[in-house]
Amino acid sequence: MIGKIIKIHSDFYYVKLEKENTILECKIREKLKKAKIEIFVGDLVRIEKTSSKESNQAAIVEVLSRNNYLPVAALSQSKFDFEQLNRYLCQAKLYDIPAVICINKSDLDETLKFKQKILDIYTNIGYKVIFTSALTGIGIDELKKVLGSNISVLSGMSGVGKTSLLNKIHPDLKFKTKEISVKTGKGTHSTRHVEIVGVPVEDGKILQIADTPGFSHLKFDTVMPAVINELFDEIKEFSLGCHFSDCLHLNEEGCNVLANLSKVDSTRYESYKTFIQEAVEYKEKIRKEGHKEEKSSKSIDTGSNEMKHLVKLGTQARKKARNTEKQKINLISILDEVYYNQEDFD
Repeated sequence: MIGKIIKIHSDFYYVKLEKENTILECKIREKLKKAKIEIFVGDLVRIEKTSSKESNQAAIVEVLSRNNYLPVAALSQSKFDFEQLNRYLCQAKLYDIPAVICINKSDLDETLKFKQKILDIYTNIGYKVIFTSALTGIGIDELKKVLGSNISVLSGMSGVGKTSLLNKIHPDLKFKTKEISVKTGKGTHSTRHVEIVGVPVEDGKILQIADTPGFSHLKFDTVMPAVINELFDEIKEFSLGCHFSDCLHLNEEGCNVLANLSKVDSTRYESYKTFIQEAVEYKEKIRKEGHKEEKSSKSIDTGSNEMKHLVKLGTQARKKARNTEKQKINLISILDEVYYNQEDFD
């Protein structure tokens, strides 16, 4: 059977079957755990029943493909976080996921200057931008059209109004929302887990939307620096003219990106530099781990302001010693069992 994961709670995965309106409570097969397969809300999975037909329990045996992502930002009282928005967009691009920018609370921008700035930056590099307001209803119809028949994810920092948008699309959902903190100017988490909800719309269609907990930091600490260049189309375009093929566009001679920096938005370039630094740190970490040598001695602090140097066992000797200790432990365990259950052997 094939179904869609609509909710994950603890070690349980709730799967809605494709051909019937049934939700099964599932665990993951051991082989998927050993393969360290990541499973997310929205994934299509193949499942097998683990008990009788009447039971609602099953096991996930295979994870199928996934797609679609929708970052959300907000025009709020605090300063707009361009770096965070760029993180969402670059993460989506990294995994080849189409992204649409939804700027919520747009009713707060009375002069419209900020809206125009957003349009100038992001529409020029190919992103669709929607301005919405869960308070006034601005842009809700356009948002519905964009969501269409895809599985969409509302992702963004706490307080940008993701849950409020869902309630505005379909008021009967009545999801919990929380106020912005007066002290920090930021949102508090009202959503505690990822869950796909079916949202009915006027034409009889059901929008499939995943509401997520707010999260604020997606670091690029698992990719090499060259990958970052591919995530910024406007920088990638100019990078083709750089003198060096491995140019990072920071301070290198013959860098065509630096020569055309006036044509790249400053907030985008600042984000690029931050992400490059994270990737460079990752590259250095990999390099050090690749050249790590095991020393023949180690030093320990004896607590008397002096270090004590000990000779370490070789790898094979250490392995043998550990195996020997395991055997001793097992033997003691068996003897203890015999000792405490002597009546079984009388």
